[in-house]
Amino acid sequence: MPSIGAHCHELRIRDVDKNWRIIYSIDNDAILIVEVFNKTKRTTPEQVIENCKNRLSKYDTDTQY
Repeated sequence: MPSIGAHCHELRIRDVDKNWRIIYSIDNDAILIVEVFNKTKRTTPEQVIENCKNRLSKYDTDTQY
């Protein structure tokens, strides 16, 4: 999902009555689960995108040496 960040992807999982999405990012030494949500509309909610950007930004800041 380039709208969130580099190396960021969306995994789609269908349940009996829900469509789950897992937003994750692949780092050099980790796979980061950024968000898990039930997708109810055709597009990803803007609030989910903003939350993911904020979380990845915080991760990048915390992991710099």
